[in-house]
Amino acid sequence: MHPNLAFRKPGDNANIAYARDNGFGVLAVTTDGPPLISHIPFLLSDDGSLAEFHLVRSNPIARALASPLSARLAVQGPYSYISPDWYEVTDQVPTWNYVAVHLTGQIELQPPEELRDLLDRQSAYYEQKLRPKSPWTADKMTPDALDKMMRQIIACRMKVETIDGTWKLNQNKADEVRLRAADRVESNGLGAQTINLAALMRDLPV
Repeated sequence: MHPNLAFRKPGDNANIAYARDNGFGVLAVTTDGPPLISHIPFLLSDDGSLAEFHLVRSNPIARALASPLSARLAVQGPYSYISPDWYEVTDQVPTWNYVAVHLTGQIELQPPEELRDLLDRQSAYYEQKLRPKSPWTADKMTPDALDKMMRQIIACRMKVETIDGTWKLNQNKADEVRLRAADRVESNGLGAQTINLAALMRDLPV
């Protein structure tokens, strides 16, 4: 997380809402060797206290879950390189603007009988975002195929202990300078979702 408090003003509600709506992050745990990392979809509870997800049994993190593990789930938002020229003021340096939310806590295995409910809730959450498409459900699969696939994965959850967010959007610049940069991010930015990043730069979160 960026140490400048100007970039960390949004409270837990904004960070929770952003992480929940994004629904995809990088899960990292530390064991005896290098950190183990996995890119996962997840469900986050309304209050941000619980993240639920599944892992393939062959995933190194799944293999390490004989007991609960400390973990961090990092959610990456839009980002872009920011050219000093875009500010149209002197003595500026290059930087990056971005949004990132980190959830930290303990992850643990869930009983096998809870897996189907988790999968149904995950698919329902993402399918509803595709409406008016008719939602896909696991009932469309043959029982044998579904059972075979479910044997290859495990249900997990993270009890979230801390939530941190960085919303680096040029809050440390004068409004007119920040808005000029937002215009250039939208038209010439580098990275993912530059239109979304420019919108956040224009309408700063509180």
